[in-house]
Amino acid sequence: MNRDDFTFPELRNRKTSTDMKRQHNDAMNRSALIGQLACRFLLTTILLTASTVFSGTDASDKKSTPPPPLSQWCQTPGPVEIEIGIPGWMSGMSGDFTVRGILAPLDIKFIDLLKKLDEFPFVLAAYVRYNRWEFFADGQYIHLGDSVTLPGLLFSRADIEVASGLAEAFVGYRVINCEKASLSLFAGGRYNYMSGDLHIFDNGDPRFPVLRQQLGIPDSLRVSESKEWVDPVIGMGGKVRVAKPVAIYAKGDVGGFGVASDFTWQAQGGVEIQLARWLKSKIGWRYLKYDYTSGGFSNQTALNGPYIETAITF
Repeated sequence: MNRDDFTFPELRNRKTSTDMKRQHNDAMNRSALIGQLACRFLLTTILLTASTVFSGTDASDKKSTPPPPLSQWCQTPGPVEIEIGIPGWMSGMSGDFTVRGILAPLDIKFIDLLKKLDEFPFVLAAYVRYNRWEFFADGQYIHLGDSVTLPGLLFSRADIEVASGLAEAFVGYRVINCEKASLSLFAGGRYNYMSGDLHIFDNGDPRFPVLRQQLGIPDSLRVSESKEWVDPVIGMGGKVRVAKPVAIYAKGDVGGFGVASDFTWQAQGGVEIQLARWLKSKIGWRYLKYDYTSGGFSNQTALNGPYIETAITF
């Protein structure tokens, strides 16, 4: 028999009791720790849930929603865009216009256009875009009447009727194709027509009959001539949206290059307003400069004036 069984029974019992108490205390401490961690986890979960619920309100969204990334600034428009417009170009006409060698300086301002019109101007515009490719065209015809002084004919007076027409068509490609901004390069051609009819008055100068014969002016003192030509044209244009319904647009082109006209250039710009989903309007200014010469006919005039266009969009 072991000595310890008889010699130290109380000590052995005390040791066993102490070990049991220590294990019990350790178990209690672990339970308390686990309980504290569980309470803290539950409290944290409740607070996060409440925060998520309250952050869904409108006011919080407005304050906490971060700005869209830069890549979202350029939102690509729809693949197809069609516009049919009726523009009103109140263009005056100024510059040197020569008919059969007779120079007739023109100075018809746009504010006097309604007084000088012999026929109401006709204009039309169309625009089609498919993805980045653009096809657009416009045209105008105007017939004016005025009284001019002929410096090359002893400053005689003459009544003049001028008819001016153009039709232009272009193919363009959008280098920048965004809802908020766009930039296009284009090329095409412009058909031009211009005619002049002069009714010259004899100013009584004794040199007038001789000079008239030298210039080939008939006895009726009526001189008429017309020309038509086509110029190659290249250009660029674009617009920037400054507000949801408002954009600023600009367009310019150059042409001729000695093929027909020696040189011609055009510039226009203004404000585009989206009146409705299917209706928009442009208000701006347009300028077109000619430099064309063929024999005794010369057109070095400019069309210049305010431009208003209302277009239906599809």
